[in-house]
Amino acid sequence: MFRLKENNTTVKTEILAGLTTFCTMVYVVIVNPSILSIAGVPSEQVFTATIIAAVFGTLWLALFANYPIAMAPGMGLNAFFTFTVVQASKGEIDYMTAFSAVFVAGILFFIISLTPLRQMLVKAIPNNLKLAITAGIGLFIAFIGMRSAGLVTGDESNLVKLGDLSSPMVWLTIVGVLVTAILMMYRAFGAIFWGMIVTAIIAAITGNLTFTGVVAMPALPEGILVWNPIEAFGDVIKYGLYGTVFSFILVTLFDTTGTMVGVAKQAGILKDDKLPRARQAFLGDSLSTTIGSMFGTSPTTAYVESSSGVAMGGRTGLTSLTVAVLFLITAFFSPLAGALASVSAITSPALIIVGSLMIGAVRGIEWDKVEEAIPAFLVILIMPLTSSISTGIAFGFISYPLFKLFKGEGKDVHPLLYFFAILFIIQLVFMPH
Repeated sequence: MFRLKENNTTVKTEILAGLTTFCTMVYVVIVNPSILSIAGVPSEQVFTATIIAAVFGTLWLALFANYPIAMAPGMGLNAFFTFTVVQASKGEIDYMTAFSAVFVAGILFFIISLTPLRQMLVKAIPNNLKLAITAGIGLFIAFIGMRSAGLVTGDESNLVKLGDLSSPMVWLTIVGVLVTAILMMYRAFGAIFWGMIVTAIIAAITGNLTFTGVVAMPALPEGILVWNPIEAFGDVIKYGLYGTVFSFILVTLFDTTGTMVGVAKQAGILKDDKLPRARQAFLGDSLSTTIGSMFGTSPTTAYVESSSGVAMGGRTGLTSLTVAVLFLITAFFSPLAGALASVSAITSPALIIVGSLMIGAVRGIEWDKVEEAIPAFLVILIMPLTSSISTGIAFGFISYPLFKLFKGEGKDVHPLLYFFAILFIIQLVFMPH
């Protein structure tokens, strides 16, 4: 089924690769509930929804695309859901309405994935803006990690300032970052996950973490949250969440496509720089985003941590199947995950470290070209300062064609980019954001 001989691999190698990928990304089942719970979503609901989305998306890539790539709710998108969509509305939009936006984004993304429009969108967006979006999200989630842990705090005159360094949570966070970074320096697989475990052990010894249990049957306290497309589209229209839906689609589009191409290239799957079975693969993130929103989690994307499994020899969907099975087993450890997610100092180091990895995208930006550099810089700067991924994207998409027009290179800009720029201007000026 997985054509192991054709791909020069074995069952043992694929299972080991799947175990490696799982260990490098399992932190999501702890970090995702800790972020979405701030928006009011019950942690147990998010935990189970995270696993449902991860299992569905990963199984899809395993069985229909035969790719050694795993999927799960994306870091950054969960922060956008919580801090930009829900909290920034100051009570006007609750998490149920926000999940309607994710549900709509998933449906529209599915339709886009069935057409050549997805490839057109990828080609239309300049590479420098794609890199800036990744870097900006990295700064955004790192800032959230530092704020959650108390490393930085609010200040009336200067907006932010250094937090209380005598706080146990601050020191636990610093230790967590150091431990994780050291593990990464020595290329330990699953460094982020094991960094969280070490921090949790220290927290338990110092009395900052208590366990109420370890194993329990999977549960969804609030059942299915969204299922009716008509009601979901109605919520988006009523609250003017067009920019939110577009941002969910855009970020997932770049994240998944970029990750799939990168990991597929590493695994030797690319044929003449083209993804085989691309349509089947691209349907995975849209469908898992839709299904994940129904149960209670933010959009799903391909995980770059899959490259760790490929480095161990993973070449086929058997690697992804192994990851999916391990996520299913994890579903029975919700009390343990809930206890870890309740202590910000355990999850914050993961956000800071992931942010540091994402900011590395800036190395590919053409800083010597002003017309490319300034729009990219605006994206990176505005995302963390406004706590909004969509606002950062908007400024980049508006300024890029403007600079190109002033330079006399307006013809080099794809028509879709002008269309997006007009939409973003309308949204920023006339709609709530």
